[in-house]
Amino acid sequence: MQLISAEEVAAALTWDSLIERMAQAFREGVEAPPRHHHPMQRVDGEATMLIMPAWQREGYIGVKMVNVFPQNAEHGLPAISGVYLLCEGDHGRPLACIDGSELTRRRTAAASALAARELARKDAESLLLVATGKLAPMLIEAHASVRPIKQVRIWGRNPDKARHLAKAYAERFDCVAVDDLKAAVGKADIVSCATLSTRPIVQGAWLKPGTHLDLVGAFRPDMRESDGECFSRSEVFVDTHAGARGEAGDLLQAVEDGACTFDAIRADLAELLRGDRPGRSDASAITLFKSVGASLEDLVAAIEVWERSA
Repeated sequence: MQLISAEEVAAALTWDSLIERMAQAFREGVEAPPRHHHPMQRVDGEATMLIMPAWQREGYIGVKMVNVFPQNAEHGLPAISGVYLLCEGDHGRPLACIDGSELTRRRTAAASALAARELARKDAESLLLVATGKLAPMLIEAHASVRPIKQVRIWGRNPDKARHLAKAYAERFDCVAVDDLKAAVGKADIVSCATLSTRPIVQGAWLKPGTHLDLVGAFRPDMRESDGECFSRSEVFVDTHAGARGEAGDLLQAVEDGACTFDAIRADLAELLRGDRPGRSDASAITLFKSVGASLEDLVAAIEVWERSA
């Protein structure tokens, strides 16, 4: 069995190839049972273990184990870490143990970019990133691979982290950190949020017509990055219906507040990519994509890494 490092994962997963392979997988489908979601009480707070299996009917088999420790930020460590085990489909023999952290952040950003490719206005040039963690750079790069991004604004609870990230991308984009979140949201063509917040950060009243809102965090029912008005003003799309109804804190709390209903979900990625349901209705519509992560995405990324590394 081959061990594949984070550096090898990063080298293997180019955005164009990964996004297109992911689109094909959503169109064709794989077997992907609901992920196992296990809260863990630790000495310094609560953590979460996620176990995510998926397999092709004729092909690869895989499973990811991820540990989410929100308190790691206090120690200067990534909040998410894990491994992916990829097996061949004929006899179930393990092929590779792949760094799960790098795989996760790249496939997560690729899913957001895939949704933006289908939903964001084609002339979207400005991106607001509400995030400063390990996923943040990937979201910048992935969104820029599908839309002509020229201007990037970054907001975070820790202004120093926001400034540090902005400096890293200043040569590629008009990129600066911002303090006024309301003003930044109101100017952005794409707003991408990837936090571990448990209360709304982005307000729906701030969104301008034509915006695409990408909600990546809030993968538990008690987590939330946006208020109900974000949903009531938007055309709502999700990565998978099962994940959205079971785990998407933003959506579940908006439904509980009466700001949205599950029937308001226009499509998941599979329906959107197959053309079963329409995407953005017009240029002035606000589109919202809520993801919680799907094991299909991990399997696709792992296969891409394996086939490029073999």
